[in-house]
Amino acid sequence: MPFRFIILILVFSSTFYLSAQNSDSLMPKLSLEKIALINQSDSYITFPTDIGNIEPLIFEANVNPSFVIRKRKDSKLMAILTPQIIIRMYNEYSYPVQTPSYIPQISVFYLLNHKSELEYSVLFGRLAHHSNGQDGEFYKEDGSINLESGNFSTNFIELGLIQTDFSKTLKAIKTLKSSMEIHPKYWMQDELQGSYSGLRWHNAFTSFKFPLNKLTNQNRARFSLKAETIFMLDNYNNLKMLDLERLNAKLTFYYHPKFLEDIGFFVQFYHGMDYYNIYFQHQISVIRFGIMTEILRF
Repeated sequence: MPFRFIILILVFSSTFYLSAQNSDSLMPKLSLEKIALINQSDSYITFPTDIGNIEPLIFEANVNPSFVIRKRKDSKLMAILTPQIIIRMYNEYSYPVQTPSYIPQISVFYLLNHKSELEYSVLFGRLAHHSNGQDGEFYKEDGSINLESGNFSTNFIELGLIQTDFSKTLKAIKTLKSSMEIHPKYWMQDELQGSYSGLRWHNAFTSFKFPLNKLTNQNRARFSLKAETIFMLDNYNNLKMLDLERLNAKLTFYYHPKFLEDIGFFVQFYHGMDYYNIYFQHQISVIRFGIMTEILRF
């Protein structure tokens, strides 16, 4: 075999190998920590442009930093502590901030299976408290709920499974989460029992789309989509099992432009029970816009 022909074969082989290596290097990488962060709610602030039947707001803000607790980076077991606070400023005289939601929580994650760099199975559990920091009477004299200073408090646990995968066709990381949220009766204040759901089935699908092009040198998703549902399974408010009031649904689309470092823009549709503590008896349907922090980097 001529020497030049051998050299040509070696050049083509090395080119193909380097091309494959470069392609692999462009793939995003997952870890237990990143999967855990996907499972946390993002910090955001909305614009005063809500469309729907929610009270007029100047903004709603979710402040949710994540503190990672683990022994080392390759640990199969880790925890995340989050002192979550949701705040609404109302578009009223003096712009009041009424009864913020305090939801401190600790979540534990265990790596159950790891088939490849992007295929994970993770078990998780969460212990959380939800209150509004008020100590007034739950009801007013006329029998209506005291939204201004009425006490709201409950505690709950959540247990579930997270599955991750990567679609080469869509160039997107996909995650599926399913879990059960349980509010034991002795962890819930008396006034909430029978009117506030204590057994909820959560499901969520998240997709992070990446520009897999070595010229972009992008270390985060430009687009992400998250669809979430919550179905109330227990007997409360005398609702029938298939009543639509048992269903909460949320769809969030996020875009991270090149000219911003740590934040991006989102649009979100939400329908269901108002999640803002003592406002839980309100059914809302709203489209909102705002900015959101990017907690996930690769």
